[in-house]
Amino acid sequence: MTLIQPAPARPQGGTLVEQFEFGLDAPICLTWELTYACNLECAHCLSSSGRRDPRELTTQQCEAVIDELQRMQVFYVNIGGGEPTIRPDFWHLLQYAVDHQVGVKFSTNGSRLTPEKARLLASTDYVDVQISLDGATAEVNDYVRGPGSFDTAIRALQNLQDAGFRDAKISVVCTRQNIGQLDEFKALADAYGATLRLTRLRPSGRGADVWDELHPLPEQQRELYDWLMANGENVLTGDSFFHLAAFGDSLPGLNLCGAGRVVCLIDPVGDVYACPFAIHDEFLAGNLLDEGGFQRVWQDSELFRKLRNPTAGGACSSCSFFDTCRGGCMAAKFFTGIPMDGPDPECVQGYGATALAEARSVPTASKDHSKRNPTRNRPVMLTLRRREDITAPPVSACAVNPLAGFAPTA
Repeated sequence: MTLIQPAPARPQGGTLVEQFEFGLDAPICLTWELTYACNLECAHCLSSSGRRDPRELTTQQCEAVIDELQRMQVFYVNIGGGEPTIRPDFWHLLQYAVDHQVGVKFSTNGSRLTPEKARLLASTDYVDVQISLDGATAEVNDYVRGPGSFDTAIRALQNLQDAGFRDAKISVVCTRQNIGQLDEFKALADAYGATLRLTRLRPSGRGADVWDELHPLPEQQRELYDWLMANGENVLTGDSFFHLAAFGDSLPGLNLCGAGRVVCLIDPVGDVYACPFAIHDEFLAGNLLDEGGFQRVWQDSELFRKLRNPTAGGACSSCSFFDTCRGGCMAAKFFTGIPMDGPDPECVQGYGATALAEARSVPTASKDHSKRNPTRNRPVMLTLRRREDITAPPVSACAVNPLAGFAPTA
């Protein structure tokens, strides 16, 4: 007979991180991908965005989600995509959330942030805007985000500044090509009265196809760590880089994987995933359209219960830095075929390189909304290499037209 071990009890007192490991009654914040439609084809897109899924939540269903988040006292929601402003009801949903005391932080490539929309945002409380920019120069940015995307992002930042919008965010995915531009990114943010936000590249979505080419080299990981230690108090990271804590001192922030504990993701059709960087069936906790809604998924799903039971460090338990880095990023390990109790693939102590050299089974994507045919916005790097599955049919049923099913608006 096998005895079932009871789940560890939540500690009385202790540190904030120790409490967060056991989860909360409601997420502090969550990411909500409103649509997979996008006018760009970023090479490293974590959600393989491009085409709209025809099963997207309706406006009324989205309003009901916001109502539930208000009841659960979720502090704010990160809205993304795809490009969220492509949805004709985006501005309505943004206002609906604000009117229901749910703060909104939305990420955009800036293509639809006209002077008029910038003035609207400047007049609205409880809204934050993140402009995606992955190079401090057009040459570096457009390599992964597509021709003209740098100019589009800068124009959006200028429109926000001209409208009097305060403290926009410049959101940067750190890559091998842009690590040397950290000071330039900070200077850009300062010039537009914005705050710099750095995010780790994960090998998820289309990022899995280009991770070997884009993820920072070991010496660049050290460069990033040193830069964050010197500038981190004035730079946001969203706890993306807790794996770097194994260099020595912890970075500002929780230094904790919050998947299913304090954060999660809602996708355009209402599926709830443990992490914004792990849109895969392996991390699917349920759908908020089922009985009990989002609250039932968050509080009672088997996956989230499992994630909230702190486990031993596995292969990392003998490492003196385990209590600092907690074994690294769950998504980065999964999408590179490293066991969940193994080291982070970018472990700064070198254990990740050893794990990557061993036999691994890399999972295939369970979701892909990429455009079927290249467009004029195709990133430079994807014109220089051929994705093996570029002509393969998508896993999920998606409309070819990103706006399929939506009536045109004035």
